[in-house]
Amino acid sequence: MSPTRRALKRAIAALPALDVLVNNAGSNIPEPFVEVSEEHLDRLLSLNVRAAFFAAQAAARKMLEAPDRKTRGGSIINMSSQMGHVGAAGRTVYCLTKHALEGLTKAMAVELAPHNIRVNSVAPTFVETPMTAPMFKRQEFRDWVYGRIPLGRLAQPEDVAAAVVFLASPGAAIVTGTSLVMDGGWTSQ
Repeated sequence: MSPTRRALKRAIAALPALDVLVNNAGSNIPEPFVEVSEEHLDRLLSLNVRAAFFAAQAAARKMLEAPDRKTRGGSIINMSSQMGHVGAAGRTVYCLTKHALEGLTKAMAVELAPHNIRVNSVAPTFVETPMTAPMFKRQEFRDWVYGRIPLGRLAQPEDVAAAVVFLASPGAAIVTGTSLVMDGGWTSQ
């Protein structure tokens, strides 16, 4: 077991209880499929899939420990991407990892539903942040993205936060095993 995984298990185990996990770690290394190195593949699989898996597993274990788990329940929200629903050139590994996260979400939802633990994903389009700003300075990339979003705008951090709050709330008490795709219509075409 890696030191990071050990630390994560200890941190979650130390909590008195756990009601919600927002599983929000991920990265991308855009590059052509034929140029993807083993190092890049392993790095993205390790963070986007393995780390998400083990964080969700530790959270589910903690939620299952609650003596009132049937009434208390829980919510695990995996941060995915619209790229977990489509493919894109130069993003094969990212798409692979986000499709894996979508499958994990569905399988976990089925397995944990009898324990009143809901598992969903949030799948935003590109979000306007300081991290994405440099990408949108390239006109070709900007045109490519905006040309695929019928609403004609990027997601804002507040949009993503609102989706997470909804899925964590009692308002989503019957929602499990789904992906809240927040892509401005990208995947509808």
